[in-house]
Amino acid sequence: MKRMMFVCKHNSRRSHMAEGFARQMSQGQAEVASAGLEASQVDPLTVQVMHEVGVDISAQQSQPLADFKAEDFDVVISLCGCGVNLPEEWVTREIFQDWQLDDPAGETLETFRRVRDEVKANVEKLLSQ
Repeated sequence: MKRMMFVCKHNSRRSHMAEGFARQMSQGQAEVASAGLEASQVDPLTVQVMHEVGVDISAQQSQPLADFKAEDFDVVISLCGCGVNLPEEWVTREIFQDWQLDDPAGETLETFRRVRDEVKANVEKLLSQ
């Protein structure tokens, strides 16, 4: 069973989308978490656009990466280009990817949906590897 960590700057939008999709798509075959370089709160629009596609992330909470240990994860995914700011132990895991997706903060609902769909496609690709 793979242990996956999705990291973003604030752990409020993209990383929660990825966590939700990975939990649903892996069907219990992966342990999944998300965190931010800084903790914030889950953006209500993120919860809304995920609900639109049948993924409930309403119970997820924003957490700082400092609350986790790199050695507890096999897969680390940065969603915002923040990989350059991660401590070395996080980028040297079995799989590390930096997806560099747009942050929909302050943008339209359509932007949130576009980013959600991009996150979903990337998670699908990751899980197929």
